[in-house]
Amino acid sequence: MNRLNVILLLSLLVIGFFIRLYKFSEPLADWHSFRQSDTAAVSQIFVDEGYNLLYPKYYDISNVQSGFDNPNGYRFVEFPIYNFFHAFLYKTIGIFSFNEWGRMINILASLVTAFVVFSLLRRYIGLAAGYAGLCAYLFLPFSIFYSRVILPDVMMTSAIFLGIYFFDKYLEPYKERRLSLLYYLLSLLFTSLSFLLKPFALFFIIPFVYLAYDRYGLKMLIKWQLYLFGIVTLAPLIAWRNWISQFPEGIPVSDWLFNGNNIRFRPSFFRWILFERITKLILGYFGVLFLLSSLFILKSKKSFLFIAFGLSSILYLLVIATGNVQHDYYQIIIIPTICMFVGIGIDMIYKFLIRRINHNWAFVIIIAIFTFSFYFSWVQIKDYFNINDRGMVMAGEKANEILPKDAVVIAPYDGSTVFLNTIKRRGWPVFQQDIEELILEGAQYLVIANPTPNDFSGFGTQYKVVDSSKDYLILQLK
Repeated sequence: MNRLNVILLLSLLVIGFFIRLYKFSEPLADWHSFRQSDTAAVSQIFVDEGYNLLYPKYYDISNVQSGFDNPNGYRFVEFPIYNFFHAFLYKTIGIFSFNEWGRMINILASLVTAFVVFSLLRRYIGLAAGYAGLCAYLFLPFSIFYSRVILPDVMMTSAIFLGIYFFDKYLEPYKERRLSLLYYLLSLLFTSLSFLLKPFALFFIIPFVYLAYDRYGLKMLIKWQLYLFGIVTLAPLIAWRNWISQFPEGIPVSDWLFNGNNIRFRPSFFRWILFERITKLILGYFGVLFLLSSLFILKSKKSFLFIAFGLSSILYLLVIATGNVQHDYYQIIIIPTICMFVGIGIDMIYKFLIRRINHNWAFVIIIAIFTFSFYFSWVQIKDYFNINDRGMVMAGEKANEILPKDAVVIAPYDGSTVFLNTIKRRGWPVFQQDIEELILEGAQYLVIANPTPNDFSGFGTQYKVVDSSKDYLILQLK
């Protein structure tokens, strides 16, 4: 690229970075805070107790998530790479708060993904499509919010896209074998990390297969480098899954993610995924024009890589059917694919318009459609950033301030662990048993957020009041 394009690319990335700082310092109680706070809890315990990557823990010792009592508070889901960086950067660099570092890591990871989106589109479609896809990923509100959440999904998405990017570079013919080896090793590294961060990245092996076939044809079946690549990238994931199988109490129930409510292929499934999520939330209605326009390039060979991304995304949506309907953060991994097709669609519409009207009007129409898309998406996404229960946050922060560090608490909050994780103490997020039975199991304090008069006249008279206000009631149980 020439200097002007480099400046433009960097400028867009910088703008995308600063947009993602919106409500950067807010407490961890925004949309999907239940999953974010569980992730942050693992990082917080790394900060407090050291980096024990083989035994990640959080504050929930109940049987709610796994179906088994979890007295050690094990949290065996993704390998805690994200949590390690979160804790390490917070402890060693400081500058930002704990939650801010959690967000900052994923903001930076999202910019890497944006660069890969741009690079692949530029290489296979053209520069204009690259910039269009880049802008879609940087500026669509759904992408903005889910680029600054405290979840492993953002880093996982960045890692698998880097794996594909470097695999594509590796397959290019180079005179220097060392350069080819470097790209091979980088692809191997990031791909294996993506599988460890979250096995959902496995759905994106289709672009790897396409790229290998495009380079070697059927001869790819006799390329030992490809077999080695598959073995080495999968081995850490297999080892991790084998390790955590020894601790069922720390593994949340996950079978329901596939088709727990039998919604796959039902009309409601397609309505939720295609309309509620992709059309409304992600693309703000108008962006669907770009997505549909991209389909006109499907017969072209240069679109095959993006078809592979599309197939990976569709397969992921269909297999993890209930998970994708239940939680919109499951669509984090498909956002780059959607944005690549949006970039292709914008390029197609622009080329169509300039054949009928001048360049200026074509550009105005594209900007107008994108603006409408942004607006109608933002109308729905803006509340995701809000803290809906500041009383709970104040209660958790007060309990964290005054309770002993080794306190064991009951922190009921409609089954969610957000309150417990805000207190940063081991305990139960629900009344799993009668309170007297929980006391026998080690419960020392009861913390109630937004207490009602009945809480004061009930629990408040049965147990010693440590502190109270309209936002919290903190009781000593023994």
